[in-house]
Amino acid sequence: MSSITALTHLFCENNQLTSLDVSANTALTYLKCYNNQLTSLDVSNNTVLQVLNCGANQLTSLDVSSNTALEELICNNNELTSLDVSSNTALVDLICNNNELTSLDVSSNTALEELYCKDNQLTSLDVSKNTALEKLFFYDNKL
Repeated sequence: MSSITALTHLFCENNQLTSLDVSANTALTYLKCYNNQLTSLDVSNNTVLQVLNCGANQLTSLDVSSNTALEELICNNNELTSLDVSSNTALVDLICNNNELTSLDVSSNTALEELYCKDNQLTSLDVSKNTALEKLFFYDNKL
């Protein structure tokens, strides 16, 4: 049997996890850990991660700056006050509904096709550089 470090897909959603250490899982491309009780999640070592779904947790911060291969990020229903996706130029889908985001800069995400950022505290949203955008939901903000 291969080592756990060779793990490429991890699905651990709908549990009551309070912590999750994926730092040794450097081959991870899919991580779905939504609907748990995570207060933090470190994905800095997961540089080939393509899909991250960490929605419905208790995250107050999320650093995805090392995840440059990320194509889908779902982090809705958390307590995020900021989200920096400037390094995630491959991002196609971003779902960050129901957080506490006060700003969201998607100017580097020119491949973005779907953006869901409703129910936040956004006061502005510039999508002028997102020419591939097909779906945009941004209601219930402070725009």
